[in-house]
Amino acid sequence: MKPTHKPIVYIISAPSGSGKSTLVNEILKAIPGLDFSISYTTRAPRGSESNGKQYHFVPRQEFDRMVKADEFLEHAEFDGNCYGTARRFLGEAKRKGTDLLLDIDVQGAAQIHKKLPDAVSIFVLPPDKKTLEWRLRKRGENDEETIRRRLETAGREIEEYDRYNYVLINDQLEKSIERLEAIVLSERLRRQGRALFEEERAIVERADRLRLANLRERVQPILASFRVPASSARS
Repeated sequence: MKPTHKPIVYIISAPSGSGKSTLVNEILKAIPGLDFSISYTTRAPRGSESNGKQYHFVPRQEFDRMVKADEFLEHAEFDGNCYGTARRFLGEAKRKGTDLLLDIDVQGAAQIHKKLPDAVSIFVLPPDKKTLEWRLRKRGENDEETIRRRLETAGREIEEYDRYNYVLINDQLEKSIERLEAIVLSERLRRQGRALFEEERAIVERADRLRLANLRERVQPILASFRVPASSARS
């Protein structure tokens, strides 16, 4: 009998505007056998968004029913809207023999780690606060109150970076795609339980440089750029 496939679950989190969606789209095109879990949400579609593509859009009543039926691996509320990852995607990946990529916030990531302790978590950081603000404006966030709120939220979220296995600083898109690819492939290689070829060892080494323990020092200036000086906070 063919052994049951145990999917590798990759969690990717980042503050809004960090370029996470672009990275996810690129890695799904580059790496075969990697499925993406489309979240459920109670918020209304925006712009050209369509049901089943960016999100599964459902009424609050249906979302609450799914929560009561324990149909979510994780769920959270943000800005008055609910978001959740359906448990069924993990079962589908197991049946198909694929791995699963989850794009979720820090609240959801904590819930997933409790249920799936061997999940691989990746936190994407902007190079600094100024760059994040520029990216938010570039993508059409022109309301000053919305930008202020998103930057404040980002400041809180990045404080959670040390709960993740890997840290990816998204300073240059092409390099960031290569780094994320190295993380995904290295985790697959590690679980094969065999000696690695030289090229495969190089992939694992590239990924290891992105592990939390090796990135703490580089993250400190980014954290500092989001912190409000005490004198400013009192004014």
